[in-house]
Amino acid sequence: MSKGLPQIKFKSKFPQISGIEILRLEGIAKRKSTLSHNPERPHQANFYQLIIYTNGATENLIDFVRYKAQKKSLFYISIGQVYSFKFNPEIRGYVILFTEEYFKKQMNNLPNYTTLRLLASHLFTPKTQIPINSNVLNYVNIMFDEFHKTGDSFNKKTTVDSLFTIILSKLEELKQEQTSYIRDSYKLRRFFQFHSLLKDNYTTSRNAEFYASQMNITYKYLNEICKEITNSTSKQFIDEFILLEAKRQLTNSGIRSTDLAYRLGFNEPTNFIKYFKKHTGLTPNQFKNSL
Repeated sequence: MSKGLPQIKFKSKFPQISGIEILRLEGIAKRKSTLSHNPERPHQANFYQLIIYTNGATENLIDFVRYKAQKKSLFYISIGQVYSFKFNPEIRGYVILFTEEYFKKQMNNLPNYTTLRLLASHLFTPKTQIPINSNVLNYVNIMFDEFHKTGDSFNKKTTVDSLFTIILSKLEELKQEQTSYIRDSYKLRRFFQFHSLLKDNYTTSRNAEFYASQMNITYKYLNEICKEITNSTSKQFIDEFILLEAKRQLTNSGIRSTDLAYRLGFNEPTNFIKYFKKHTGLTPNQFKNSL
């Protein structure tokens, strides 16, 4: 895999509404042979996506995990996540694409925790099932019509921005009902401090006690925070973080597992290979070949 994963960049077709676009899933499926990348192969994007299925059944690959998709399935895809579609003739739905810059501009109009749920892919499952009695799809249909309306519309941007805010507000409401909602803001802030430290230091330390020390808290309390936020211990979270980073780098370049071992902070390549196989059941090379 010498070329690595395709890196998809956002291209705005409508300058007056830059940073956001809405497409039909079936349209992407029909055009897949003409695209610069095959959407049914793993790839990464530099923008966020909301994938909404309105008909058909299939599956999505998101960060090396396969998720079933059916009518009214919704998927959140964050920047940098590895994903791929699997199309069939029955598939119908929408994909809302938006950049981080666009999202930040809309943040003041969005409900609490929406930022968290979209940006923190490590906290929540990417899949949500939209209830039968939800009217969120009505707003998605309207947004598509307004976005692709022919001719210049003075209020087009305002209308699309407002519909985007409504859609995310309604999806956030569904998340509150269907997931364990985080209410302890202090522990949440401390968890993000831990996560930030981990991103900066994972190549030098995989020791949970090191991070607890950096945060001036006890190892026991760091475990308590992680269990409440992620349902895993701090050590388990560190391992999951490093393994996902290893998988992304293995698929995203022609790097050898021996070189990756040093890049990830392992003193010996054999230690990395044992670590990877212990948690995944595969050696790094077997993992690359499995893709």
